[in-house]
Amino acid sequence: MFRRSHFAAAIAAFMLISAAAGAQEYPTKPITLIVPWPAGGSTDISMRAIAESASKVLGQPIAVDNKAGGSGTVGPATMAAGAKPDGYTIAQIPITVFRLPLMQEVSWDPAKDFTYIVHLTGYTFGVTTSAESQFKTWKDVVDYAKQNPGKVTYATPGAGTSLHIGMEQIASMADIKLTQVPFKGGAETNAAVLGQHTMLQADSTGWRPLVDAGKLRLLMVWTSARSPNYPNVPTLKELGYPMVYDSPFGIAGPKGMDPKIVAKLHDAFKKALEDPAVVATLAKFDMVPNYKNTEDYKKFVVEVTESERKVVDKLGLAKKTN
Repeated sequence: MFRRSHFAAAIAAFMLISAAAGAQEYPTKPITLIVPWPAGGSTDISMRAIAESASKVLGQPIAVDNKAGGSGTVGPATMAAGAKPDGYTIAQIPITVFRLPLMQEVSWDPAKDFTYIVHLTGYTFGVTTSAESQFKTWKDVVDYAKQNPGKVTYATPGAGTSLHIGMEQIASMADIKLTQVPFKGGAETNAAVLGQHTMLQADSTGWRPLVDAGKLRLLMVWTSARSPNYPNVPTLKELGYPMVYDSPFGIAGPKGMDPKIVAKLHDAFKKALEDPAVVATLAKFDMVPNYKNTEDYKKFVVEVTESERKVVDKLGLAKKTN
């Protein structure tokens, strides 16, 4: 018994030393960053720029793995279910990770299944229509929708996303009925509104090249102030809707990560946000750095979950409970 207890103690000590050494040496191989949206959209492009900068700090490549679907939740859910908490698999965490569990049964618990690392930025959202559309202003949309309930269709990157929730809030305030057409991401929503398969598109600034080229018309933005890139386009507040939507996001790993590894990742991504090349890429898509450290990010998760609960309840989108 004496020998066994000594042997067990020795094994436990060895494991602790190995874990500490592993955290100290981390990273020793490439890291996978799951981006839960299709390639080519504003999130994908900005996350690739951030990952490239952070990889230089960490001394290892960060490979982006696009896992689209589920309104941005398939990627994080896949990571939570199957990835080791060793710091070699992390994911962008969109706000739908906190919202969708309030609306339907899901396989993850945002409070328990993730290790939150760092909060990064948010989006400029806007509503566009084809340049050939009859809608010249948002008032044109409201007037048409009042005469044709449910006939105004709008593309979003998925049900339950901030774009979907935001549009439903706007519709409720305007006393109109709109019809959502969900897609997987910005490339698809761009194609839908450009081809006039939907009348409108509600999305982040992946639409910017098409707006700048005169192919899409930007009707409104959801920021607190007008975009410096589109000074003639009104905000929601100016149109009479007391809302600001920027759907902020950060990065997390699976639950149970070593705090020392979390700290290394946090520091690398924080430094990336200060990189002029990253700032320029974010500015291209009207995205502003919105840094929060690990502890503040954890608190933010609690706050945003409660805030989303109130919105989902108000819109009647909360999941039914027995």
